[in-house]
Amino acid sequence: MASVLVPLAQGCEELEAVTVIDLMRRAGINVVTAGLDDQVVKASRGTVLVPDTTLDEALRQDYDMVVLPGGLPGADHLDKDPRIHTLLKKMATSDRYVAAICAAPKVLAHSGLLEGRQVTSFPGVLDDVGGIDYKTDAVVEDGAIITSRGPGTAMDFALTLVERLVGKTKRDEVESALQRP
Repeated sequence: MASVLVPLAQGCEELEAVTVIDLMRRAGINVVTAGLDDQVVKASRGTVLVPDTTLDEALRQDYDMVVLPGGLPGADHLDKDPRIHTLLKKMATSDRYVAAICAAPKVLAHSGLLEGRQVTSFPGVLDDVGGIDYKTDAVVEDGAIITSRGPGTAMDFALTLVERLVGKTKRDEVESALQRP
């Protein structure tokens, strides 16, 4: 069974986090949510999220994918945590998926993962990052790096992640059950 780690930081964008978690679990993917500490997470709009575990505990196992929700100050908290950067580099060197949405692609940039890659983000987030091929598509895939723009693209982002991990048939099944137009 595919496994995914979703680190949850204080001030993360709840629409992005919950959409990814929900759709992946609907697809039968093992999703582990991990707080940066042992506290509940108050998301950017005040929603309280209860992580499955702490990041320290979650890092004791391997994952097929790591997904970083955006939102501010959530993405800033992820970016300041050296454990996140170590994890991202480990994932990249082993050709496992790394995905980020909204403001979180800057964390990938600061980990050195975006050089020479096609990427997207919330407008303005990557303006100071050189050496990237910035796109305005809802979801951009470049090898094992997958990025997306923001809350409005969260469902497309999550469905893309489902497809990468468990295939198009499962993605179509999950999407059909959502009654999307």
